[in-house]
Amino acid sequence: MTDARRRLAVLGSPIEHSLSPVLHRTAYEHLGLPYDYDRVEVASGGLADFVGGLDASWRGLSLTMPLKREVLPLLDTVSPLARRLGVANTVVLDDDGRRHGHNTDVDGIVRSVEGFHDARPAAATILGGGATALSAMAAAWDLGARSFSIHLRNPMRAGELTSLAAELGADVMVAPLTELPSLGPLDFVISTLPGGAADDLHLRPTSSSSVLFDVAYEPWPTRLASRWSADGGIVFNGLDMLVEQALGQVRLFSGRAQDEPVPDEDVLRDAMRASVGSPIRGRSTTDSVAG
Repeated sequence: MTDARRRLAVLGSPIEHSLSPVLHRTAYEHLGLPYDYDRVEVASGGLADFVGGLDASWRGLSLTMPLKREVLPLLDTVSPLARRLGVANTVVLDDDGRRHGHNTDVDGIVRSVEGFHDARPAAATILGGGATALSAMAAAWDLGARSFSIHLRNPMRAGELTSLAAELGADVMVAPLTELPSLGPLDFVISTLPGGAADDLHLRPTSSSSVLFDVAYEPWPTRLASRWSADGGIVFNGLDMLVEQALGQVRLFSGRAQDEPVPDEDVLRDAMRASVGSPIRGRSTTDSVAG
C-alpha cells in the first residue's frame, strides 16, 4: 500500500446530509490508512463527467441517489450481485484507473439483522420500488424469504422488483400502499420509503420477534417505526444499514474482498456506530437508536 494520500468520496444529490464521511474517516483513522473522504454533490446526468475527470489519486466512490443505476455503463467490471440487481453503490478504482462496481447495500441489511436477530422469514413485505427496494428484496431472500408482498404508491413501477422475484424463483404480490393496513399483522417488513413517507401507515407486528427494517434515519424515529415498536415489534433503522454497508466499502477500498474482515473489525464497527450517534449493535430499537 502506497503512503501517498488517496481520495474517496460519496456522490449523490442531495448529499449535504450524508453521514458517510463521518463513518469512513473514523474507519481510516482506526486502520491507519492515508485516505481522505469527502462528499460531492453530483446530480443525475453528471456522473460520467465527474468520473471521467478523476486522476490517479482516487481510490473509490460511494454512490447514493440518484446514481446507483447510472454508474453501471461507466464500469469496467461489475460484481455478480450488482449486475443482477442493476444497482451499484460502490466503485473501486485500481492503480490502472479501472472502475470496479459492487453492491454493499444487500450485505448491509443482512449483517444488521443477523447481528442481533435470528430472522429467517418465510415471507417479506417491501415498501417502495427504487434501487434500495431491489437490495432489500435480495437481502430478504438471503435471510430466507421466499414470498414477497410489494407495496408502492404506483404499483405500475414494480417491474424491476417483479423481474428480480421471477429470477430468484420467489412468489410475489404487488399492491398499492393504501392496501397495507388491511393485510393484518406482519412478520418481516423492509421500508425503503423516504423519511415521513410512511407516517400514515400503522403496521402491526405478528409477535415480539417480528422485524421492521426502516431504512430512514433522519428524522428518527419515524412514526412507522414508533408504532411498530409500541406494538412490541423489533425495529432496525437506516443507521444499522449505513454502518454495515460502509464497512463493506471499507473492506473493498482497503484492498480486501467484500466479506474479508479488517483488523479488529468489531472494535471498528463500534467506533463507526458511535461516530454517528448509534449504539453498538444489539440495541437497535426505536428506544435506543439516535437519528
